[in-house]
Amino acid sequence: MSQSAVLRQPLERAMSEGARNCFIVNAGGCMFGVPVDAVQAIFRIQSITPAPLGPRVVLGLVNLRGKIVVAVSLAQRLGLDGAHERGSFGVAIDSAGESYALVVDSVGDAVLCEAENRVQRPPHIAGERAAATSEYYRLEKGILPVLNLDALFDIRAARKGPADNTTLEPSEKGAHP
Repeated sequence: MSQSAVLRQPLERAMSEGARNCFIVNAGGCMFGVPVDAVQAIFRIQSITPAPLGPRVVLGLVNLRGKIVVAVSLAQRLGLDGAHERGSFGVAIDSAGESYALVVDSVGDAVLCEAENRVQRPPHIAGERAAATSEYYRLEKGILPVLNLDALFDIRAARKGPADNTTLEPSEKGAHP
């Protein structure tokens, strides 16, 4: 057996037992997991072109290797307190045939979330945050909510959200806060 086959065995076994790899991202002072297999690229955001009359959580458009993608603020999308208008990093994700840059404050390591560390949703997580997360894992740093990317980028569902500026409705004056 080759050395690469030996090194892959623990990862393949862990993945077949219900574990998943996630990047840790931080937004609005909170930690989230983004499934590694959904990430196309991670990049530092150089500039964002505003999208007038766009939904509140859309910061604008960014150029990712010649492709224009929609920049969505994770903190604003989830209605987190202290949400920054602009994060430092973009996580390129394709969802339902559209390309997005999920704007976050920082990107950490990739971690293996093992099935035995999976926990129930904490009772204080509700609303948009609960709808946009699919699983929760206990890590040394705390509980890691894993983002449900289809729900996160589902504009129809988000427009039905509470009227606390967490929806994807255009801002009042047509410009972003």
